[in-house]
Amino acid sequence: MLLKYRRFRRNYVRPVLLTLFFIFLIDACFLVRRRPHTHRANLDDDRRSFAFTSPAGNVSVFIASVHRNTELIQKSAWNEAILNLVDYLGPENVHVSAVESGSQDETKQALMELKDALDQRGASNTVSLGLTVWEQLDEIDARPSPDARREPGWIWNAAEDQFELRRIPYLSRVRNQAMEPLKQLESEGKRFDKVLWVNDVVFDTEDIVTLLNTRDNEYAAACSMDYKSSPQYYDTFALRDDLGLKTISLYWPWFQSPLARASAELNQPIRVTSCWNGIVAFDAAPFYANPPLQFRGIDDSLADFHLEGSECCLIHADNYLTSEKGVWLNPNVRVAYGVKTYYQVKTDRFPNHFWTVVGAWVNRFKGWHIVVQSSLEARVVRNRVEQWKLEDPGGDVRRYEPGEACLINEMQIMWSNGWKHL
Repeated sequence: MLLKYRRFRRNYVRPVLLTLFFIFLIDACFLVRRRPHTHRANLDDDRRSFAFTSPAGNVSVFIASVHRNTELIQKSAWNEAILNLVDYLGPENVHVSAVESGSQDETKQALMELKDALDQRGASNTVSLGLTVWEQLDEIDARPSPDARREPGWIWNAAEDQFELRRIPYLSRVRNQAMEPLKQLESEGKRFDKVLWVNDVVFDTEDIVTLLNTRDNEYAAACSMDYKSSPQYYDTFALRDDLGLKTISLYWPWFQSPLARASAELNQPIRVTSCWNGIVAFDAAPFYANPPLQFRGIDDSLADFHLEGSECCLIHADNYLTSEKGVWLNPNVRVAYGVKTYYQVKTDRFPNHFWTVVGAWVNRFKGWHIVVQSSLEARVVRNRVEQWKLEDPGGDVRRYEPGEACLINEMQIMWSNGWKHL
């Protein structure tokens, strides 16, 4: 019997394994050869080569950001990158609006250093230093009484028998605060072509120019790709493909949608339902509308069903330009939450040979599992939304959530010096 097994292994198993290895090798070569080059803007061109211009001839950009414990990234890269961008666009064409709150490090000092440098350049700016960490903790602990009528932005925690401050409405208020100077400047006769939101990421001017020129300016919003460690992208909370689905994996080419995956494989702008991913450029028009586009969380009554959605996703669902011009992810723009990771992803060919093959096979193996998992979660979300609608208290306006694709089976609350799942 043993001899027969050895003979079988020699006659059949080895040739099969060699054949499979040969097929894998051919597939790997095919995947690597198909990797396209990264396409970026040429900064040597005149800045008026932008696909869009303001009446003055140059693009005008409202740059917004929020900060908490970002001292390290600011002093190592972020402040300098903002200043370089301002120099390139022209101080007369920008406004920088930064809001800070609750930092435990020297973020406030780093922002004031940025403000001083902007003032020296004559670039208009608004830098708002918010609560100290102790004041923020007091704010989180200032819970409504269990017997009181619930205030907006709070949710009941049955396990602790107390109200908790919801994270997403809190973040939405901070982001809207950063947008307030836009309206004030409009009243002074200053309007902007673009609104550029920048996270605490490492980037350079070439990244921003490439992002702004996505699809020759035909977009409601255009996003970069962000990384905490190469080659895994980071912002899963906001990114949804054109079918409204989460990505298969953190590895390129990422997506469930065949259309989105095909665009990713060609390094072309990818049509998505939502994205943020470190840096996002908006057409500014919706922020000037009446009423203006604003950040928000889902209604507290919907959150009661243990659902949550990112404000960075819901903003696209509420944007009237989304259906007209689309939201696009530009895979040629890669930013990172650390200097080392940034230089790992800022290459002409990304990912490298090894991770190109690994990423393709990870997506193949995880594909069916993620499809099933996504379908189950979508069913849970859909059932809870339908139940929420059925409990509609009535009135002239029926319950409706346009950002259903953003919803996940989670609840996030502010907690101690950060946040947690409830």
